[in-house]
Amino acid sequence: MCMGFGCNAAGVIGCRIIDSPREKLIAMLTNVFVPCNGRFPFLITIATIFFAGGITGGFSSIISTLTVLLVVLLGIMMTLIISKILSKTILKGISSSFILELPPYRKPQIGKVLIRSVFDRTLFVLGRAMQVAIPAGAVIWIMANIHIADINLLTYIANFLDPFARILGLDGYILTAFILGLPANEIVLPIILMCYMQSGILVDIENTTTIGNILIQNGWTYITAINTMIFTLLHFPCSTTLLTIKKEAGGWKWAFLAFALPTVCGIVLCTIINAISKIGILF
Repeated sequence: MCMGFGCNAAGVIGCRIIDSPREKLIAMLTNVFVPCNGRFPFLITIATIFFAGGITGGFSSIISTLTVLLVVLLGIMMTLIISKILSKTILKGISSSFILELPPYRKPQIGKVLIRSVFDRTLFVLGRAMQVAIPAGAVIWIMANIHIADINLLTYIANFLDPFARILGLDGYILTAFILGLPANEIVLPIILMCYMQSGILVDIENTTTIGNILIQNGWTYITAINTMIFTLLHFPCSTTLLTIKKEAGGWKWAFLAFALPTVCGIVLCTIINAISKIGILF
């Protein structure tokens, strides 16, 4: 879980140390419930704009930090809940004992550690990322730049997804961005901004005030921000993580389950929150 905060794919690889095949699968499938490093910038940006934007001084950073911390705690809670459900259903079995054995003390071999880290972990993860990142980048560019009746393909897709996205308290562009962000979570916000600004390339804006103005002008509310943060936490992992789960677990069925578990949880939770907000508005 701790490695997953840096990268979910690296967290999945870290599950190799678990002896029990059943518990290893549970750990791999639930690793995606904690936000990786690619999701934190988006979470921090939304928290800063919508929950700490009207507060001046040092309290602004505190409110933003606490908001993101609540999202992280939600991810940890979901990890524990789903782990328990999996261990009682499709992956039930006898829990293995935990033995911590101290290895003999040896002088660290720096060269061997660096080589193993680079080749066995870093290049492995980067190689799987490149398999999807390059084709996906081309697809995003094509969708943003091919127009039919003066409307680009991204807008057609967003309009098609919009009714379902509204049920979740989102909009079609947000949901489209999450789908197109499958190669990497870092590009979800740039895709959202690209769609809103009708730009042909990914938009990278560092000023949170400017980003906030664009989001609010396109209909974002506090409910939109809350549900987007939840869906950022609870949605399908990136393609690199899915490919890593497929390799480590030995089949696409486990990668599909890792795709479906957080996504279903995110859809259900966002739908409930959006429904409660609608009831609050009515009464």
